[in-house]
Amino acid sequence: MKRGRVLRGLLILVVVLVVAGIGGFLWYAQPQRLLPEASAALADSQAASFRQDPDGRITYTPTATAPTTGLVLYTGAKVPLPAYAPAARAIAEAGHLVALVPAPFGFAIFDVNAAQAVSLTTRRSRHGAAAVILGGAAAALFIDGHPGEADGLVLWASYSSADLADDGVIVSSSYGSLDIGVPAFTSPANVGRLGPALVVSVIDGGNHEQMGWYTGQPDDPPATIGRQVQQDRIVAATVELLNALEEPPLE
Repeated sequence: MKRGRVLRGLLILVVVLVVAGIGGFLWYAQPQRLLPEASAALADSQAASFRQDPDGRITYTPTATAPTTGLVLYTGAKVPLPAYAPAARAIAEAGHLVALVPAPFGFAIFDVNAAQAVSLTTRRSRHGAAAVILGGAAAALFIDGHPGEADGLVLWASYSSADLADDGVIVSSSYGSLDIGVPAFTSPANVGRLGPALVVSVIDGGNHEQMGWYTGQPDDPPATIGRQVQQDRIVAATVELLNALEEPPLE
């Protein structure tokens, strides 16, 4: 009898701890708040068409020409996918397909293979498909595990935990000078993982939150430049990389 009560007590304790753990994670994983500009960009423009699939994936396609380069962008932790919609649409308006892939609970690390679900039918590159660029720290893990699947990596205020030095990809790293993550973005060890084909764009006066259109980033110093100014710099650096890889469509 006494042993049975002890076992029941332990079972109840385990259930309480599990429920508390799940509840704590769900509370922690609550996404940051979107700004109105993010929602406003979830639409067609004169130069780019918009599509959102039932699974939440967002795609922008340039309307003037068939794209031969594409950017598959993974979300930052707890950042709603539409927070990157204004920048994604601007990149598409410059002539490049852009796909924003959803992540479980808003953490891309839970689905590093999300890029495989994106089809770029106009692709052509060194590996026989299109010039494909992936964006984000989780994307770096995909590149490391899938050699030849991407031609480049875009890092927006992030770094790679995977060693890509010998993967043959070109890398664009953009971040605000006031971002508290700068020591991680610039450490010799992390920079060394990105290989020799690295272009760095430091946005003077920019912070972390202004890498997207959301608010609520904890411990983020206030920026000394406007959000649109920082966004323009991010878009310009990304388009420069995509333009460098652009190739004519297949005959």
